[in-house]
Amino acid sequence: HGGRGRGGGRGGFRGGKKVFIEPHRHEGVFIARGKEDALVTKNLVVGESVYGEKRISVEENEAKLEYRVWNPFRSKLAAAILGGVDQIHMPPGSKVLYLGAASGTTVSHVADIVGPEGLVYAVEFSHRSGRDLIGVAQKRTNVIPIIEDARHPHKYRMLVGMVDTIFADVAQPDQARIVAINAHHFLKNGGHFVISIKANCIDSTAEPEAVFAGEVEKLKQERLKPQEQITLEPYERDHAVVVGIYRQPKKSEG
Repeated sequence: HGGRGRGGGRGGFRGGKKVFIEPHRHEGVFIARGKEDALVTKNLVVGESVYGEKRISVEENEAKLEYRVWNPFRSKLAAAILGGVDQIHMPPGSKVLYLGAASGTTVSHVADIVGPEGLVYAVEFSHRSGRDLIGVAQKRTNVIPIIEDARHPHKYRMLVGMVDTIFADVAQPDQARIVAINAHHFLKNGGHFVISIKANCIDSTAEPEAVFAGEVEKLKQERLKPQEQITLEPYERDHAVVVGIYRQPKKSEG
């Protein structure tokens, strides 16, 4: 299943010759320019789709490269990138703790982005989603699946090293606390966080803007300093992504 890339594929990618891949300003992310543009990541496991997504193969200097289409309607991170988020803090080689990994669709793209030198520690509590996640990790050896409750990081402290970035999409009312306790365990000083906040998961009676502001305050109290906030329209309603820095080092004198 999935597109056959060059010559095959569904939709706008017929005949790989007409598709140009160019780097996005976020390192490790790319744009496929064709009849219609698409956000893509370089496929770490060539020849295979993870969740039925289209694949595009291009020939570069005799080498065949393959990219996977990243749908912003199925991924909050892709939605944030297309929404113009300034930083995602996941360059190739980085280590990411991903809370709320679900079946691993976005995780697979993050694994493509951080590449073979990077690592994605993917935490998911649901055993049903976890089965799919483990399947993703069997092919992508830079993904470490952890089927545990992100509220209890001490349960997986032996599996996870210090990380550069925490990405969270847990959709729980106590999400800020969940991110904070994981940051205190695993996030390096000066590391970053990227959090997807679903307003009605936290308070379905309040205005989304008020909910987002309240979450930002909770983060600040835990030394998680927000630097950027964007909404995910038109891909998601009443969602925001907040990006920031943890325990920012003091500017040295002189």
